[in-house]
Amino acid sequence: MFLDKFSVLIQNSFMQIKITLFNSKKIILPIHYNHLIQAFIYNIIDEKLANFLHDSGFGEGRKFKMFTFSRLYGKFDIKSQPGHIIFYDSITLTVSSPYGTFCQSFANGIFKKKIHIGENELEVREAEIIASEVKQNEIVVDTLSPIVVYSTLLKPDGSKYTAYFQPGEKEFERLISENLIKKYKAFKGEDFTGEVKIKSLEQPKLNIVEYKNFIIKGYSGRFKVNGPAKLLQMGVDAGLGSKNSMGFGCVRVVKIKGEKC
Repeated sequence: MFLDKFSVLIQNSFMQIKITLFNSKKIILPIHYNHLIQAFIYNIIDEKLANFLHDSGFGEGRKFKMFTFSRLYGKFDIKSQPGHIIFYDSITLTVSSPYGTFCQSFANGIFKKKIHIGENELEVREAEIIASEVKQNEIVVDTLSPIVVYSTLLKPDGSKYTAYFQPGEKEFERLISENLIKKYKAFKGEDFTGEVKIKSLEQPKLNIVEYKNFIIKGYSGRFKVNGPAKLLQMGVDAGLGSKNSMGFGCVRVVKIKGEKC
């Protein structure tokens, strides 16, 4: 009955799925666990869908997976076991996508399949749909995982290097705006003209994450985002910035213009 009700809600757009996972023992993960959460998501959803997203994705040229996820939240300890993070009892994870088929498959999977993250077997204690429909041109968001903005540039010798940008820099804002337009076109199959502005409402925090031996830099905090509602919606659903399917750019709406937090 609960799954049926959950499935009906999933048919609507503008949502994130927040799940609480439980283990009676300690949940032990490496400090840099993004790749394990990504693997868990691919294993939970339908195999055909997972293959499509992993191997192809949306768009021509640059492909988009069209999902993102948060950090794990819960009571934790990072001192007892060097290189690892230990969660006690339960953890919460938010998964977000504008693709209804993905959301439906993920919802089905968490209730029908055994859940493993790394070496930990977990059970779903709670699942919640968070509907965040954006109709206005201004929202305030908190990051649930760091926002990553970068460009690949050439050195004088012709070799490539990655330049990461931080909030407040013109490139940070420009690339976020361009990225959202590309996502919209890739997913909707139509061009869109618009511009997104993003401003930090507090001192952003630099987060350095290792993903499969690569170092990724992102920023977390509270941001005000202005622009066409359709692009803001894409940012909420698919993530802000780059590397979303690796667990970056997941945000939670805390205020829509004209509403109280």
